[in-house]
Amino acid sequence: MPTSRRAEPDACSLLDADHRKVKKMFKEYEELTHSRAASAEQKKRELANEICMELTVHTQIEEEIFYPALRKALKETDLLDEAAVEHASAKDLIAQIQGATAVDEMFDAKVIVLGEYIDHHVKEERNEIFVKARAARGLDLVAMREQLAARKEELMEELGAVA
Repeated sequence: MPTSRRAEPDACSLLDADHRKVKKMFKEYEELTHSRAASAEQKKRELANEICMELTVHTQIEEEIFYPALRKALKETDLLDEAAVEHASAKDLIAQIQGATAVDEMFDAKVIVLGEYIDHHVKEERNEIFVKARAARGLDLVAMREQLAARKEELMEELGAVA
């Protein structure tokens, strides 16, 4: 019996793996906010920087590759318009976090709110956008996965991350 293409890793599964990775980092960050250890501040800064980098790369590959392909394949693009607005809000918070000089209560609040934004965005992508993408005709999500992975690797190298 032939296996369906649905079972193959596709663009949606790559993006969702990013979602799970960053959700885990947000959870780790939140646990650090309860720590009184002197090293917690440094760990929070490092983790916040890592979160910001991951999200910057993730939003860029979605905006460059995933969303434009969906705009061509889907009749209704209101969800993509909402996603673009959510990306803009997230980018604003990322800039504030990266520009912060102190790791204080406001820094913690910004990282936590960013996590809440991302959580909302992920639910919409997973439950609505990915479902529509997988149902769309003429959209090769398996091939797109390779394109997303290659671009992600390129951006991570540009940002000096160890992929």
